[in-house]
Amino acid sequence: MGKLDGRVVLVTGAARGQGEQEARLFRAAGARVVVADVLDGRGKALAEEIGASYVHLDVGTEDGWREAVAAVKRTYGRIDGLVNNAGILRFNALVDTPLDEFMQVVRVNQVGCFLGMKAVAPEMADGGTIVNTASYTALTGMAAVGAYAATKHAVLGLTRVAALELAARRIRVNAICPGAVDTAMANPARLDPDADPEETSRALDELYRGLVPLGRIGRPEEVARLALFLTSDDSSYITGQPFVIDGGWLAGISVV
Repeated sequence: MGKLDGRVVLVTGAARGQGEQEARLFRAAGARVVVADVLDGRGKALAEEIGASYVHLDVGTEDGWREAVAAVKRTYGRIDGLVNNAGILRFNALVDTPLDEFMQVVRVNQVGCFLGMKAVAPEMADGGTIVNTASYTALTGMAAVGAYAATKHAVLGLTRVAALELAARRIRVNAICPGAVDTAMANPARLDPDADPEETSRALDELYRGLVPLGRIGRPEEVARLALFLTSDDSSYITGQPFVIDGGWLAGISVV
């Protein structure tokens, strides 16, 4: 038996990157997966490949969430799990960040997470699970990603509040906090059909060799396994917690 047999799980931002790997792994673990994204072509192709369903979802809109939840209920009759994975990253010095850019990041990363929990929790079966994607930067600072770090700090706060408020229904809410991960967010070559993303991956490993104790960038499959743990009964007594997966980056600085 799979760890998620019979469970219905909605994964946002699932057309590529971490969300794609979560959708693949959850489906392999027996879940009925709903792939949600704005990238309709890629999302539908993935859903067809793995035997999942697809819904178009702009996570920053209440109507989008309302329609997505209704579609899941029509198809499966229930929702047991939510992975709020969708997110965007913009690089800019804090004092140079235009308000429109800051609010764009807030809309997807922070508002999207809030609206997801607000829309799904009332429809979720008791004993369900919510996994919010925060970040390494939810627990520390990082230059040039002020908007992103602010939203990920907020996601962690929302996670803790939701865990308290939903505990009476045995709905567990946790956050994953990845460091640098080899997705299109950190490796734009994955979006260029003429580029060699594997070559870029090797270059990123070299870059992070001097930054991360484990000496390489993370892989989306590794993050997916953590999301699976927090969605399955293996984590049945865990709620309201951040789980850092960063190769030891946050542990500190080695001077030897």
